[in-house]
Amino acid sequence: MLDSAASRNTPLALAVIPADAEPALNERIAGLPGLAILQHGYAHQNHAPATEKKQELGPHRPYPSAVGELATGQARLERLFGSRFHPILVPPWNRIAPALVPMLPEFGCRGLSLYQPRARAEAAPGLIQANTHIDIVDWAGGRRFVGESAALGMAIGHLSARRAGHADALEPTGLLTHHLVHDGACQAFLDRFLAAVSAHPAAEWLGVEAVFAPAPRRVGAA
Repeated sequence: MLDSAASRNTPLALAVIPADAEPALNERIAGLPGLAILQHGYAHQNHAPATEKKQELGPHRPYPSAVGELATGQARLERLFGSRFHPILVPPWNRIAPALVPMLPEFGCRGLSLYQPRARAEAAPGLIQANTHIDIVDWAGGRRFVGESAALGMAIGHLSARRAGHADALEPTGLLTHHLVHDGACQAFLDRFLAAVSAHPAAEWLGVEAVFAPAPRRVGAA
């Protein structure tokens, strides 16, 4: 994935688990332009009971404990990756308790990324939300490539919703990858998709700074 993105100068954001991050990753990404590090929870540890969907940041433990872990993880990623790290949270399993969201800016988090179209540009005051919308892995069907028709359907669906006013037109269409489970078909699709978008005159890949830029404020009439 790193090589595919670098060969086309495509901005890439890696969601890194702070508890598992190692200096070797910093060495691996050295010299790769347009690559940003985001925060993938703290330890990717499930705290939900077996009867519920997995969550690290759910309502299953005191919120101050979760916030404390996230703050510790953010500090660790800052030490490891310096300016490549951006204080943007990507919750494990794309789930977070709503009550936790307004607490994120308390320790310097300035962005949140989940899955599916966002409801608003700011998930909380000072917290920009920009989600992903194209998941190329069929998690329920053997953790394989979801298929070209399905993947392109997700992309077209979100682009169409933005154009028709059914989704926030200012939210970029996000591509979600998961390199640990990619098969050959996943990578082949990514290579073709990156090449097609990069060559299209009406398309542009955006870096993290542009995606999570502060939302414009409306100025009231005097």
